[in-house]
Amino acid sequence: MAAEKAVRGSVLFTGYRSVGMYSNHLPHVVRYHKKHKEFYLVTAVGKTFHTYNVNKLGQVAASNALPENIGCLAADRMLVFASHGNLLKAFARNKEVVHTYKGHDAEIHLVLPFGDHVISVDTNNTIIIWDVQSQEEYLQLNFDKSSFAISAIMHPSTYLNKILLGSQQGSLQLWNVKSNKLLFTFPGWQTGVTVLQQAPAVDVVAIGLTSGKIVLHNIKFDETVMTFQQDWGPITSMSFRTDGHPILAAGSPIGHIGLWDLQEKKLMSQMRDAHSTAIAGLTYVHGEPLLITNGADNAIRVWIFDGPGGQGRLLRFRVGHSAPPTFIRHHGMDGRQILSAGQDGTIQSFSTVHDRYNKSLGHGSINKAKAKKVGLRCKSLRLPPVVAFASETARQADWDGIIACHQRKLTCTTWNFARSTMGAHKLEPPNLINIETKDIHATAVEITSCGNFVVIGLSTGNVDVYNIQSAIHRGSYGKERAHDGAIRGVVVDGLNQMTITVASDKLIKFWKFKSKQLMHTIDLTISPTSTLLHRESGMFSVALDDFSINVFDIETCKLVRRFPGHNGKINDMTFSPDGRWLMTASMDCTVKVWDFPSGCLIDSFLLDSPVVSLTMSPTGDYLATAHVDDLAIYLWSNKTLFSLVSLRPLPSNYEPIVVMLPGATDDIEEEIVEVEDASDDMMEYESPEQLGEKLVTLSLLPESRWKNLLNLDVIKRRNKPKEPPKLPKSAPFFIPTLPGLVPRFGSVGQDESSQSKIVNLGVLEQKSAFCVQLEESLDNNNYDIPLKTIKELGPSGIDTEIRNLAPEGGGSVEVMQSFLKMIGSMLETKLDFELAQAYLALFLKIHLRVISSQATLLEEISVLSTNLEETWLHMQTLFNQSLCVLNYMKSALL
Repeated sequence: MAAEKAVRGSVLFTGYRSVGMYSNHLPHVVRYHKKHKEFYLVTAVGKTFHTYNVNKLGQVAASNALPENIGCLAADRMLVFASHGNLLKAFARNKEVVHTYKGHDAEIHLVLPFGDHVISVDTNNTIIIWDVQSQEEYLQLNFDKSSFAISAIMHPSTYLNKILLGSQQGSLQLWNVKSNKLLFTFPGWQTGVTVLQQAPAVDVVAIGLTSGKIVLHNIKFDETVMTFQQDWGPITSMSFRTDGHPILAAGSPIGHIGLWDLQEKKLMSQMRDAHSTAIAGLTYVHGEPLLITNGADNAIRVWIFDGPGGQGRLLRFRVGHSAPPTFIRHHGMDGRQILSAGQDGTIQSFSTVHDRYNKSLGHGSINKAKAKKVGLRCKSLRLPPVVAFASETARQADWDGIIACHQRKLTCTTWNFARSTMGAHKLEPPNLINIETKDIHATAVEITSCGNFVVIGLSTGNVDVYNIQSAIHRGSYGKERAHDGAIRGVVVDGLNQMTITVASDKLIKFWKFKSKQLMHTIDLTISPTSTLLHRESGMFSVALDDFSINVFDIETCKLVRRFPGHNGKINDMTFSPDGRWLMTASMDCTVKVWDFPSGCLIDSFLLDSPVVSLTMSPTGDYLATAHVDDLAIYLWSNKTLFSLVSLRPLPSNYEPIVVMLPGATDDIEEEIVEVEDASDDMMEYESPEQLGEKLVTLSLLPESRWKNLLNLDVIKRRNKPKEPPKLPKSAPFFIPTLPGLVPRFGSVGQDESSQSKIVNLGVLEQKSAFCVQLEESLDNNNYDIPLKTIKELGPSGIDTEIRNLAPEGGGSVEVMQSFLKMIGSMLETKLDFELAQAYLALFLKIHLRVISSQATLLEEISVLSTNLEETWLHMQTLFNQSLCVLNYMKSALL
């Protein structure tokens, strides 16, 4: 069984997608779609690439993953080319691989689409020109690395079959790739070439150098048109503006952009700190005043130049963490926002619905006003990264709703989600303000469900309460301090009645929230590492240093579950919304799911990198995970919401297999097979017609079929029309036809009053099918067929059939006896109990006089009456027992 389960990976979760990852160090690619008349932006993110529309920066596609990280990215009108290692692959529809080009012996680092061909350059200085469709090698060129190490490649406009190569040595070569000839060698400028960019003017090429020099060179006459010098290091990327303004934008390794006026031949303006890392890619949108930039700081930005002075302003952006997130939690009860704190010092909010709802709450700063004035350059004013936070939506429209503690910092900061900024207050115990507090820092924070109070635990064992609106200190727990060791966790219940603190002194203390009075203490034998409270159920989980988990009930202050745990430090825990599951993540790279009612491990899966933080959506649809050295947050779908899942306890020696992260595999077919396999061992339970022979079982018929049988005469009188229906004066659009083989039209104005209203007694003399079936059942004593017939009838049909059982209605005493025997068989089998009661009641109401005059019917009725009394007596006993237990549960103090 364990082997079968290992094939499937996780039982409960399947990878959905990643959020918060937008760009890495590779330059982006801009494409124009003629049919859509829209520009698209392609950026690489690890093993996959994402496609965005430029006008809204909405993600339109995510490619299937490659086996390794993408090393180079390029695109033409139809395909996107991505290399990994020594392989080059072509993607169609921004999604799947359609061509693979094999032939390089070293890693590919330059790719250039060239009409029906694509050119690739590897680190061994080999150029291969491929035919795009046939995947065949058209031409191969080898260069000596010591004299001409290729660092840039470009196709000059209008130069048929020609490419321009730049080298690390500084020289340039112009080649005709059709005739395989070197046409010209440019001596260069004694420094390495980093970028080659075609200018809007024919024959002119912009050359970026490692010295920060930009040369505009006419390659037809080998003349330099103009040169510029940037002081920020090598040129990383360049782009020409094409909407009528002669401007060249150049990127730098420190995140600055220089805008050079080609008419005045001078620096027009600077865009400092456009990115916090090197400018990886920089592209002016053709014919528009828009500049697209991306960098390794996980940011895509679109700048618009519509103001005076030619300075660009930020128009649209997609920004994630530039350093890995360390703590994530869902914000609000709709499960649409995930708050994330990263090592870059920012708090960000990522939407699970659409990227346009993302927002950054910014960096924590020591002096907010001063930091705003100085800007991003002054890193000395920044607070250390946030290590833990707590958020609440109850009063977030009125004041701050997030409290955060920082790495090795005593001061805790408040944050405002609605305004997307750091709050005005910094919370610090008043008795420590004038004391040297280098070794004292906040370790745990909590905000109450009402959004009014925050509780902060310190490394000294102090626990303080503050009002988040005014930042007033509202008291401390304990006489001097709450614990004798560092606080490892602090939580408040949903009604603000109880505060629970856990510290390294191996004690759990339960305090009254308002009076600060100690109510109960639990001694742990092992030091705790982290805590988590599910407020709705009162389940309090504590992770211990021996990698096990203890779960307490805060109402009784008793240990209710003990889970053996992991083989490494437990990094984080999260509850499912209903409190049935506890999900734990550990440094052993596993995520485990524990079931509270059964106390068993029900799911476990292994990942490539350890999960540092995880959170379950309040709606139960997604599990979000953040990983070591990974900028993205990964979403996992809860399978139980859309498919049948067989939950079985896993053995103690269960070894999970590695599950790929969402978007980290392109084996779509294998995923489909896995989903099918997951339901193979799922036994679908089909409820039998009757669970037990002694159990009274009701039918599945709707109430309307049997409930109103006794009141049919009342219903008919109530629904009787007040006046006869009137025929319409005008003829209908469709003239009615008379039944028959030859079509004949019926007269619309036919006088129906001429028809006789005298009932034809011959019709009544014919016995119905139900009556015939009852006569047959009297002989063979099997009443399944007549019972099936009457169950298919409506209330009026049942009433008619029962009336016709009497001799004056065309029936007989034998048929009436057979009907009573049918009711008796229903009571004996205890099936269709409510139908038997309804049919018998109607039968007695209609035929009471006939029954009293027939001895055989009276004898049958007496047997039936005894059977009925026994059944009802048994049911009444069961009802009384159930009512007694319910009353006890409602009134007794458990």
